[in-house]
Amino acid sequence: MADALKVGIAGLGTVGASLVRIIGARAKELSITCGRAIEITAVSARDRSRDRGVDLSGITWFDTPDAMAQEADIDVFVELIGGAEGAADTSVRAALRRGLHVVTANKALLARHGMEFAALAEDKGVLLNFEAAVAGGIPVIKALRESLTGNKVSRVYGIMNGTCNYILTRMEKEGLTFEDCLKEAQRLGYAEADPAFDIEGNDTAHKLAILTTLAFGTQIAADQIYLEGISNISIEDIGAAADLGYRIKLLGVAQRTESGIEQRVHPTMVPRDSVIAQVDGVTNAVAIESDILGELLMVGPGAGGDATASAVLGDIADIAKSRPGEQRVPVLGTPAKALAPYVRARMRSHEGGYFIRLTVADRTGVFASVASRMAENNISLESIVQRAASQTVAEARDSKTIILVTHATTEESVRNAVAAIKAESYLVGEPQVIRIERPKAF
Repeated sequence: MADALKVGIAGLGTVGASLVRIIGARAKELSITCGRAIEITAVSARDRSRDRGVDLSGITWFDTPDAMAQEADIDVFVELIGGAEGAADTSVRAALRRGLHVVTANKALLARHGMEFAALAEDKGVLLNFEAAVAGGIPVIKALRESLTGNKVSRVYGIMNGTCNYILTRMEKEGLTFEDCLKEAQRLGYAEADPAFDIEGNDTAHKLAILTTLAFGTQIAADQIYLEGISNISIEDIGAAADLGYRIKLLGVAQRTESGIEQRVHPTMVPRDSVIAQVDGVTNAVAIESDILGELLMVGPGAGGDATASAVLGDIADIAKSRPGEQRVPVLGTPAKALAPYVRARMRSHEGGYFIRLTVADRTGVFASVASRMAENNISLESIVQRAASQTVAEARDSKTIILVTHATTEESVRNAVAAIKAESYLVGEPQVIRIERPKAF
């Protein structure tokens, strides 16, 4: 049997502690499966005295991850620190330059430095694995990087943030406000004290940028994503969606078009009877559409210590099974130097149409004016409905709600029409615009 694979772990939070526990508990099985033992020989964390519920005796402790990356007797550097800069960046960079394999669960780091790290890993002939960086325990990275080789992917989309999915699920099923659901998510540990990174869509955007590169062979372009979070989703929107046969989910969508690659993160209405609409709570789901395989949907836990640690361990096991001199799978599916420049797609027709909710003054001519603004922008309406405005809005006592559902149209046309309506004197509050997606198979 080959020599043991020596692993160093930087970061002993929930995921790091779970990883230490699982490797210790499954040592014999891992040795048989991988053809060599996996041993944790070094760790680094900020507080040595903290009880993490795992046995760290016999493991060399380093006060900084940089020192561990540069000095530890290890073959694999596991980064579980988090963040796009600082210690995560410098320690991963040091480990790769030293010729160590690297495993990370850090989507922010990869969205910022993934191109550079991929080139460095390939130059050094080492592996850089990151299954846990996207959708937790769902093996979507391996699917895109290896299993779907030869397929031409046309679209990747999904629910990639458990915090947002939890909030939207509770709002619908229990009639709670966004603010109440967010507080509950924070109490349960699903949301951070400062939840902006999750609820404004940034977390999903980082994951989507990585999937886009793997799916389409383009350079990472995290700054080229249309971004919209869920903080403006109201109970009224949830109820209107239900009445129309939809549920609201925060989706990340990347697709190939004739003019380039389109990347967007935003609240989306999906048909209630679609499979992806049934994905509730903190669960994630990623769908891949390709020419040979067709449609593939993967659903599973998107976060949590054990789910993330499972994905990290899978990456470590892949390294244990590899042998020196073997042809390495390119870090991003395509060799870093061969990745095509990212070309952002032009605005185009959105096939699913749009949901538009307007609270307007209850007076004659408003309905006709709204319809006229739509027609002026060549927007065809599937339906237009008037209903009483929510009395939770103080100024809505003399108002009514108009709900529009459009046929396929462009983002530009919708935004222009809404801007024209906002210029009128009858609009009360801000309009709501949500895209509608109708998945092919799900």
